[in-house]
Amino acid sequence: MDAFLDSLAAFHVLRPYGLIALVPIAVLWWAIRRRNGRGREAPTGIAPHLARALTVGDTAKRQVFAIDGVAACLVLLTIAASGPTWSRVPNPLLAQTAPLVVVLKVSRSMEAPDLPPSRLDRAKFKILDLVERRAGARTALIAYSGTAHRVAPLTEDPNILGSMLEAITPKVMPREGDAAIDALALARDELAKSETPGAILFVLDDLNGADAAALGAPVEEGAAPVLFLVAAPQDTLPAALAQLPDSSVFVLTADDTDLNAIDRAAASAYRAALLGDERLDWDDRGWVFGWLAMPLVLLWFRRGWTMRWAVVLGALIASGAPTSSRADVIDWFFTPDQQGMMAWNYKEFAQAASLFTDPMWRGITLFKSGQYADAADHYARLDTPEGAFGQGMAHIRNREYRPAIAAFEKALTLQPEFSEAEWNLAVARAILVYVEETREQSDTGEDTGIGADDVVFDNEAQKGADTQKEYSDEEQDGTGFQTAEQWMRSVDTDMGDFLRTRFLQETATGGQP
Repeated sequence: MDAFLDSLAAFHVLRPYGLIALVPIAVLWWAIRRRNGRGREAPTGIAPHLARALTVGDTAKRQVFAIDGVAACLVLLTIAASGPTWSRVPNPLLAQTAPLVVVLKVSRSMEAPDLPPSRLDRAKFKILDLVERRAGARTALIAYSGTAHRVAPLTEDPNILGSMLEAITPKVMPREGDAAIDALALARDELAKSETPGAILFVLDDLNGADAAALGAPVEEGAAPVLFLVAAPQDTLPAALAQLPDSSVFVLTADDTDLNAIDRAAASAYRAALLGDERLDWDDRGWVFGWLAMPLVLLWFRRGWTMRWAVVLGALIASGAPTSSRADVIDWFFTPDQQGMMAWNYKEFAQAASLFTDPMWRGITLFKSGQYADAADHYARLDTPEGAFGQGMAHIRNREYRPAIAAFEKALTLQPEFSEAEWNLAVARAILVYVEETREQSDTGEDTGIGADDVVFDNEAQKGADTQKEYSDEEQDGTGFQTAEQWMRSVDTDMGDFLRTRFLQETATGGQP
C-alpha cells in the first residue's frame, strides 16, 4: 500500500504535449457516438406497435458502441506515448539495494533467557538471517551500551559481520548503560559515507523514555528512517517502545514475519529517496498502458463491431514494417533501448549489449556481460563523470590498474564530490602498489605463485642455488590447512579481546572509530 501511494504521488508524464491528442479523440468519439445513438426513425404510414415489431436491430437501446472501445484504446495509447512515469531508474554502477546500519544493544538485560537461549543470542541469529537475505547489499554494525562503537563499516561480506557478532557480549563493552542517541549519531555518520540512501535498524529490548521522544520524532526529508526490532516476548512490549509509531516497531518472531516487514519498510524508504534524487532518470512506463490497450483491440473482432478500415490500417502498418532479416513483430512496438531493457531484466546482458543504443546503458551491459575491454573503450567516448567511473571499473576488472587510476582521476576532475570514484581510486592505487612490490620481490619479475613442489632460487642466501620448498606430511595431504570458516572460529576469542581493547581506547580518547 505504501509503495502504491508513493508511486501515485510521483505520477507524471515526460512528454505532456502528447496529451493534446486527447482533444481530437474526444471530439471524434462524441460525434460518432451521438450519430449512432439517435437510432432509426420510425417508418411513416404504419401503426407504431407494428413498426416496433417489424424493426430489426434497434440501435437506440444499445449502450455500448464500437467507437467506445476504439476511443478507450486510443486514449491508452496516447497516454503511453506521453511517457507516464512514477519511479526513477537506479544507477546500475552504484548499489541498487539500500544500505542498512544495524544498531545492536549489548547490555546485561539482553542476556535475559525469556527468549531462549537469550535475547542477545536471538537478536544475533536474526541479524545473521537479515544479512543473508540481503546478499549483495552493504550492511554495517554498531554496538552500544553505556557507550556506542562502530563494530564493522558498511560491507557486503557476511563473514566479517558473522565473526564480529559472535564476539560481541556485554563483557566487551566499556560501560553499562543506554547510549541510544550516541549510537544513532554514529549510524547516521556511517550512512553519510554512502550516496545510496539507506536505513537504520535498532535491535534492542528496551529504551529510555527520554531517548524514545528523540528517536520517535518525525524523520526530516532526506534523512534515513529509523526502524526498531524488539528482542523481547511479544506480550511484554516496553512502554517506551510502545509510544513509537507502529509502522517503525517490529517484534522479533520465530519465523520471517519480522524480516519481511523490515524489508518492506526499508524498500519503501529507498524508493522515496530515489524519487527525490534529481541525478537519476525517470523510468518511462508507457509500455504498461500499451499492454492495457491490447485487449481492447480484440473487441474489434466482435460480431457487428469489426472496423472496416482496420484492414486498411493493417495494410499500412505492414507496408511500413522493417524488411531486414532481423526485423520481427517486436520491432513494431518496442524501440531498441526498450528491447535492451527487457533483456537486461532477464539478465541476458550479452544480448542487451547488442540492442541498446543509449551509450551509457550499452557500456553498462558490456561490463555486465564480461566484455571489459570493449566496455572500457566505449566508456572512454563519454565525457561524463559516470562514463569515466565506468571506464575505471572496466579497467580494474581487466587488471589494468594504471588506466583505471587515470579514469578515476578523470571522474574526480569532472565531479570532485564523487565518493565512489574516490574510494575506487584508493583501491586501484593500493592494488597497483601491492602488485609492483610483489613483482620486485620475485626473481623473474612475474606475479606467479609457488606450489608445493616448485623449484625456487634463493639468490640472497645461496646465490642462485636450487632449493626445494618442503612441507610436512599434514600440509601435503591438506590436513594442516584451515578453511576460512575454521580460521574465523579460531579467532573468536581474540576478536572479543580486540573489540574490548579498541572500545576502551575509543572511550578513553573520546574519539570516533
